[in-house]
Amino acid sequence: MTRNVLIVEDNPGIGELVRMHVAELGMHPVLCDRGDTGLGRFREGGIDLVILDLMLPGIDGLSVCREIRSGPGYVPILMLTAKSTELDRVLGLEMGADDYLTKPFSVAELSARVKALFRRVDAMASAASVATCDNELTADGLRIDPIRRRVFIREQAVELTAREFDLLWHFASHPGRVFSRVQLLDSVWGYSHEGYEHTVNTHINRLRSKIETDPTHPEFIQTVWGVGYRFRE
Repeated sequence: MTRNVLIVEDNPGIGELVRMHVAELGMHPVLCDRGDTGLGRFREGGIDLVILDLMLPGIDGLSVCREIRSGPGYVPILMLTAKSTELDRVLGLEMGADDYLTKPFSVAELSARVKALFRRVDAMASAASVATCDNELTADGLRIDPIRRRVFIREQAVELTAREFDLLWHFASHPGRVFSRVQLLDSVWGYSHEGYEHTVNTHINRLRSKIETDPTHPEFIQTVWGVGYRFRE
């Protein structure tokens, strides 16, 4: 079945480039050049992935992302941004974007990210189809429910983005095992691209801020200096 990819990009050159390469991947691209029209098309349904520019006329990309995430169901979002500051990346991730690319980006990298997001969606669907109630993981007040993709700290619900949940589940499923940033990119994001290890750092810092009593002295996700991270044994 053909995947429908909504591209919301106001730069005609970039929009056409992304549209062309999405089509080359065997997917059906839907191109919009405004945030409001892109959001309207998404609400019509049938979209499997959103490639979303940050700076848009009508409604900005962050607002579009927030509106998509406030609705039912889950559709992956890849955010494009001409800005490269940590704040812009964090804001996009906080609004619910699954991943981001900073302009200018290579076509090969765009293709790799799109493929990785769909592999992750397929893996989530496969895991959900075989999950049972016995799959819950618990550790000192932390409870992870993979069926409903919910996390609780001392029975208080914690709101995580889709990627944060995947990262936590990966860690908790391998207690004591040390993962490098490159290994986490490959296992959780579905790609390993040199120079993007900071993406892992950003997600771990945000995840710690949500599940740790004291993020500066983490109890669950521990740093192994010079190597990477591990979930407590």
